Amino acid sequence: MPLSIRLNSDDNVDIALADLLPGVESLGVTTTERIARGHKFANRAIAMGENIRRYGQIIGAATAPIAAGAHVHVHNIAMADHAQDHAFATEIRRPPAPSETRTFMGFRRPDGRAGTRNYLGVLTSVNCSGSVARFIAEEAEKTDWFKALGNVDGIVPIAHASGCGMSGDNEGYETLMRTLRGYAQNPNFGGILLVGLGCEVMQVPDLVGRGRMRGDNNFRHMTIQQTGGTRRTVERGVEALRELAEVANAYKREPIPVSELVIGMQCGGSDGYSGITANPALGVASDLLVAHGGTTILSETSEIYGAEHLLTRRAVSAEVGEKLLSRIRWWEDYTARNKGEMNNNPSPGNKRGGLTTILEKSLGAVAKGGSAPLEDVYLFAEPITKKGFVFMDSPGYDPCSVTGQVASGANLIVFTTGRGSVSGYKPVPCIKVATNSEMFHHMADDMDLNTGDIIDGGVSLEDKGRELFELMIRVASGEVTKSEALGFGGAEFVPWQIGAVM
Repeated sequence: MPLSIRLNSDDNVDIALADLLPGVESLGVTTTERIARGHKFANRAIAMGENIRRYGQIIGAATAPIAAGAHVHVHNIAMADHAQDHAFATEIRRPPAPSETRTFMGFRRPDGRAGTRNYLGVLTSVNCSGSVARFIAEEAEKTDWFKALGNVDGIVPIAHASGCGMSGDNEGYETLMRTLRGYAQNPNFGGILLVGLGCEVMQVPDLVGRGRMRGDNNFRHMTIQQTGGTRRTVERGVEALRELAEVANAYKREPIPVSELVIGMQCGGSDGYSGITANPALGVASDLLVAHGGTTILSETSEIYGAEHLLTRRAVSAEVGEKLLSRIRWWEDYTARNKGEMNNNPSPGNKRGGLTTILEKSLGAVAKGGSAPLEDVYLFAEPITKKGFVFMDSPGYDPCSVTGQVASGANLIVFTTGRGSVSGYKPVPCIKVATNSEMFHHMADDMDLNTGDIIDGGVSLEDKGRELFELMIRVASGEVTKSEALGFGGAEFVPWQIGAVM
């Protein structure tokens, strides 16, 4: 195993692949101080104000002179001018067509989409109906009819912190509306019961609208006030779930082309290895799925900041590239008027793992998207209508970002982590991918796949990406992930709240 790695010949920093003591020589550079695994050290003298490069890209500028072999981190690097050439549609490379058609065992829905799980959902319009939704799910799960179901994976109460105390006519309202409708229509649900209080801003009739909420029409709705209070709502809610379950239980797994998979790609609790192992391995898997006609969703707009030029070059048109840049400009304004900054990331845990500026984190995060063309850009929770690699606008806060991807139609989540994020996202299974072997073994009960062996085992990115692709197919077919086995998914529904809470 090498002691360090230089990711690009233009880089003036190397990455430690083990904890290095002072005086250790690697790649022709001798360390002058202790360098923790995943952290950077200068591979030549760097002048104050000089740009620091990793991946061949600018990640910041030196705030003091840095000697060769010295630690490069938050004490001597800061954000730099990162103006980029946002060329549109200049680097479009489509993955080669596969030699075989792959399938997974999924649930085919009447609208043509496919589910990887078959849950019943109790969706809420407002926080005020959240407890009642949980009461309904808990009571239903005690019944004999529920225990007799053979094809239903469970009942998911979906409570949240919004739905009232908000404007009924602004961006925040429309975002929540898309999110709730998207969950009701996610193909991993075989039926949905929508429960409201009755007097909230997010009115149930407005949510339901004039059309059918679901393609299979396996949908019921009620409000607590109209039904007559908590006990009556729970009783009628259990009966409604029984009716929904009869339809949902008729769905059975069948062979479905992997082109029907829609993968939400996330990274959280990142470290210095994320952009070297797990994220580029997921990029390989993303390209494989896209080549088979499937869809992958990259998100976390605040965590591609400074690397968006790598995506605009892959945009299929100037229009698509401009859509991405318009979201970047929206975020710059959004953070400014809320007295924040785009460099609010990396988090303290990211920094302990070796990351410094958002530019560095973003360059590693973008690697999840592989090299396929960028087909389109979507708003948070907007239905995904294009096949291939796409982008959905979202915060970098993982539960919120995944909530948007699920609402947009994701039926599987792949989540890379270097520090050890633990979470799950019912009704969608989540595959946890560890960036380094040490954390993978330390948190073995939470991690599904180790990519640390790219560094310490000599496994190629291509082979690891194919291994992840095969795991995605198995999980889509019913293999239980670690987060599912632990019971995660009951608290991670986090709609994006935009605007004043009144």
